[in-house]
Amino acid sequence: MKNMVKLIHTLADHDDDVNCCAFSSSLLATCSLDKTIRLYSLSDFSELPHSPLKSHTYAVHCCCFSASGHILASCSTDGTTVLWDTQNGQTLAVLEQPSGSPVRVCRFSPDSTCLVSGAADGTVVLWNAQSYKLHRCASVKDGSLVACAFSPNGNFFVTGSSCGDLTVWDDKMRCLHSEKAHDLGITCCDFSSQPVSGGEQGLQFFRLASCGQDCQIKIWVISFTHTLGFELKYKSILSGHCAPVLTCAFSHDGQMLVSGSVDKSVIVYDTNTEDILHTLTQHTRYVTTCAFAPNILLLATGSMDKTVNIWQFDLETPCQARIAEDQPKQFTEDWSEDDVSNWLCAQGLKDLVGIFKMNNIDGRELLNLTKESLADDLKIESLGLRSKVLRKIEELRTKMKTLSSEIPDEFICPITRELMKDPVIASDGYSYEKEAMENWISKKKRTSPMTNLVLPSVVLIPNRTLKMAIDRWLETHQK
Repeated sequence: MKNMVKLIHTLADHDDDVNCCAFSSSLLATCSLDKTIRLYSLSDFSELPHSPLKSHTYAVHCCCFSASGHILASCSTDGTTVLWDTQNGQTLAVLEQPSGSPVRVCRFSPDSTCLVSGAADGTVVLWNAQSYKLHRCASVKDGSLVACAFSPNGNFFVTGSSCGDLTVWDDKMRCLHSEKAHDLGITCCDFSSQPVSGGEQGLQFFRLASCGQDCQIKIWVISFTHTLGFELKYKSILSGHCAPVLTCAFSHDGQMLVSGSVDKSVIVYDTNTEDILHTLTQHTRYVTTCAFAPNILLLATGSMDKTVNIWQFDLETPCQARIAEDQPKQFTEDWSEDDVSNWLCAQGLKDLVGIFKMNNIDGRELLNLTKESLADDLKIESLGLRSKVLRKIEELRTKMKTLSSEIPDEFICPITRELMKDPVIASDGYSYEKEAMENWISKKKRTSPMTNLVLPSVVLIPNRTLKMAIDRWLETHQK
């Protein structure tokens, strides 16, 4: 597979170890032992005017965004979880852990109505994230709570302890299950947002990754409904690290899993094959945190070397690469000469491949062929053969028209009003066809095509998630 990741930026603003990093659709947050949280714009990685955020009196261990990205939660050794307004940096609430114990982890529920905070004394608190009131409180038997992840549907969440226990809680804070997952202690856990196929009776299965001081990453499959109950199954171990694994995170399409370790390396895995795709070794000390952006294929990795590295995936995800290798392009007008040759063979017209190749017929030329050009230009003498080719081409044209009429609005470029092939996100937050937006910027003033306001930046970031959604839609509608 082609190399698809490159280091595009390094942030070096913290004065001490970086403990956590988190993405919203437009921002990156980082937090550190230096007691601060920093916010950066994804358009150019510049620090926001109201950053750094300062309220905590001791080290900040964890930070996370609400679903909208308008609220950031951070938690600290000072025993508090602070909620911040990301648009102006103002403090919205200070949530004090009932025991006053250092808070090691915090997580919003998928709908952001709740927030979980886990502390060094094993207490876990479920907060109402709208009223800022304590909703439920419980605790694990042994160890500090250091990891937490919500299931994608929000029906339950998982916590991990320094004693190595994975504990599963429902949305009423009832303990559903607890088991030893990593002998020397858990360090992190994360759910894939994509359900695992194969569920019966409406049951959804979710993939969970956990990592720990035992140098292992374990993959689990979890199912839970209020009627059928709960089940957790160990699936596999991902190898690659030679020291304790401190962090793990799924990409938002569920196709990749990234991990960071005391061995100073970052490993990116294909979640389908469990193969190692990349080993990144730029950090000079322990890698403590990693996170994927939600809308674009960016990866952030943070370390005890006080830096955060930003990585960009330039080419396909593993899933896209397999599709690209196995299939011609979905829109006929984008076909190469080889794609046309493959199409001819599939239609039982293999004898015409040489003629079409000799005349450099690609997808666009194919759609423009007429009975006259087939006879006069391509010298196809058989009337029956010409009729068959025209009939097959007309089928392609019909399919193209059907596709065009069914295209979801979000796949259409606001400038060209055509299906996007290479979508990018501009600094106004909207997605456009790359070439169209580049032309817009070069020929017009620096204004947004959608809002007519001045663009804060002309940096265009590839929208890999949207491209993947478009490719999936095309694949479905070409069948």
